Amino acid sequence: MSIWAIADLHLSFGVPNKEMTVFGEQWEGYTAKVEKSWREMVVPTDLVLIPGDISWAMTIEEAKPDLDWIGNLPGTKLLMRGNHDYWWGSLSKIKTILPPSCQLLQNNSFTWEGVGIAGTRLWDVPGLNFKGVIDYKENKRSKKLTEESNPAEMEKIFERELGRLEMSLKAISPYTKQRMAMTHYPPIGPDMQDTPVTRLLEKYGVQTCVFGHMHNVKPDIPLFGKYNGIDYILVACDYKSKFKPIQIA
Repeated sequence: MSIWAIADLHLSFGVPNKEMTVFGEQWEGYTAKVEKSWREMVVPTDLVLIPGDISWAMTIEEAKPDLDWIGNLPGTKLLMRGNHDYWWGSLSKIKTILPPSCQLLQNNSFTWEGVGIAGTRLWDVPGLNFKGVIDYKENKRSKKLTEESNPAEMEKIFERELGRLEMSLKAISPYTKQRMAMTHYPPIGPDMQDTPVTRLLEKYGVQTCVFGHMHNVKPDIPLFGKYNGIDYILVACDYKSKFKPIQIA
């Protein structure tokens, strides 16, 4: 039994006008690539972590075809909200259409074969700088959003997400043999230095943290790795794995 992770699927089976090819030719036919590699690598007894940006849908009804597509793939899937998951409302409503093979992570934790998993969407961590890592020429919208952000409001959102992460970490059973976390936003920068998030993960004994959100990362730049005993792994589907799940345990 293995644990895999893949983020930023940005599915649009329910809203076919939202094509990811506008973000680059690498996204051409990417869902077929994901499904092919997933079926080749993941078996029904495995667990797959999906830390956010699951669907472009705006409503539960629009998201259902995307969730059904995920549900038909092998393994147990643990889903968490990303910043583009506008369809994600109350958990009770999502559960009415959620495939049996999928679980939700929100202000709680999930235990699988002795592994405790916590997480939250997170937000831009104050002070992190990805200049030179992300190609903003190919990601103009992200640059515009960054330039227009209200620092006070961003700080408020970040502190709220930090509290939600701690709530989730506290919910992990003390009897787990291993602890993992999943966030949508990066919890640490390319310089691999302390942040409020890394300190919180260390406080609760996390050993692996997976995250996504980052696109148009410049090729051949070594990113993340182990810091203070925690493995930080970027699992955005268009990054190094090239639309394949990444095995993390």
